[in-house]
Amino acid sequence: MPRSLDDLLNQADDLAARFEAYEPTAGDLGTVDPVTALRLAALRRAEAERELAYVVERARKQSLAWQQIGAAIGTTGEAARQKYTRVSEGRLGRHIQERKGRRVTESSAEPRVRQPAPPSA
Repeated sequence: MPRSLDDLLNQADDLAARFEAYEPTAGDLGTVDPVTALRLAALRRAEAERELAYVVERARKQSLAWQQIGAAIGTTGEAARQKYTRVSEGRLGRHIQERKGRRVTESSAEPRVRQPAPPSA
């Protein structure tokens, strides 16, 4: 039986109202399946890492020492430098190439890794 557009819109409005009025309870936490919970946690971690990389880049542009950055994020300055130097250099390198008038492609912006030679028989 075909439904009218008005029926569909009314149902959508009803669902939206129920969704907006919903107040989760403590028992609702366990209703998310484990795969969805893992995906959500991974998404939140990726967003946090992206924000942290951005803030580290800004801190370095303001001449904050790696030791201070490491202490602020709970690691050593050397570990912070190793993790975040590549991120900021990649952006900086792309910016420098663009300013020099070179066209930057995905392959030219990423560092090249040499492939090992095949073993000789």
